[in-house]
Amino acid sequence: MAKKTVRDIDVSGKRVLVRVDFNVPLDSAGNVTDDTRIRAALPTIKYLIGERARVVLMSHLGRPKGKVDERYRMGPVADRLAQLLGAPVRKMDECIGDQVRQAADSLGEGDVMLLENVRFYPGEEKNEPDFARQLAALGDILVNDAFGTAHRAHASNKGVAEFIPAVAGFLMEKEISMLSRVLSEPAKPFVAIIGGAKVSDKIGVIDNLLQKVNALLIGGGMANTFLRAGGLETGKSLLEEDKVDLAKQLMRQAKELGVAMLLPVDVVVAPEASPGAESKVVAVQEIPGDAMALDIGPQTVQNFGARIKDAATVVWNGPMGVFEMEPFAGGTVAVARALADSNAVTVIGGGDSAAAVEKAGVADKITHISTGGGASLKFLEGKELPGVAALQDK
Repeated sequence: MAKKTVRDIDVSGKRVLVRVDFNVPLDSAGNVTDDTRIRAALPTIKYLIGERARVVLMSHLGRPKGKVDERYRMGPVADRLAQLLGAPVRKMDECIGDQVRQAADSLGEGDVMLLENVRFYPGEEKNEPDFARQLAALGDILVNDAFGTAHRAHASNKGVAEFIPAVAGFLMEKEISMLSRVLSEPAKPFVAIIGGAKVSDKIGVIDNLLQKVNALLIGGGMANTFLRAGGLETGKSLLEEDKVDLAKQLMRQAKELGVAMLLPVDVVVAPEASPGAESKVVAVQEIPGDAMALDIGPQTVQNFGARIKDAATVVWNGPMGVFEMEPFAGGTVAVARALADSNAVTVIGGGDSAAAVEKAGVADKITHISTGGGASLKFLEGKELPGVAALQDK
């Protein structure tokens, strides 16, 4: 998927409108508590400054639902960005209007300005042409570096691209190239690890990856639905009754395609999902009627680890259990460490799996950690992302 990037165009002296993903967590005092997403956009911003562009940044923050919400103002983000850049960042109180346009026009070469939260406007999520046109009036070129929102057809990524040329920033380029690589030309053996609570969230991914992988490892709450499909009782465990037949069908499909589908052989069970609950390890055939499976067990960890060790490419999306709670984090952390120790190209599809490798302290040993949970899922399903489709082809 060859898309033009910011390297392919002349940005010198131009007003460059950059869609970034600065949707970062803030504490009650309004300070940024995790600046990972801001740091991820720095290479593109610094490149534009170095090329003497006049930089206009736009992002969403939280879910203000199309109206001004004081909790989600971009001020703290502008302050943190200025610290990281070691240069002033002009913060606007609006996204559109004469004042904003004049400010964009008066930027000097290498100057940086940040617009107010684009989701303060109902036109953003509705992709209203008029709102998109007013945003587009602030730039000569759109650089989209927000992979995390690329699966949404919003005004700030898809809409603006109808009015001015759109290219990828460095973060977007890396995401497209890494995820395309594992889907189109993965080194074999190719192993996919899919976890999380529900099969329904991951059907598209499993369906698409079954055509490509050598082995599929299934953990998390969704594994219970597959265990039930194999005729086992799962006690009080999370279960999607209406997806049992689908799980059977996916198991049959894997067999026909010669894909090894590995399910848990043992699990950590407890009467309830709470940090203080008494837990124990049981074989999957012996899940008590009054308990729930909340993590994969040590033998499953070993089985999964052996597959990961032999793999040349591994994609992981979704935790192996309720990893936010210490007693049920072992399986997810063990999988993260197995990926870190392997010689494979390892790609993690954002969200909880990304949090898990951070928790395990091995994030620096993973080939690529996607910045977009929902976007990476859609990409792995083989779906076209509106924010990517809007970019110019090379």
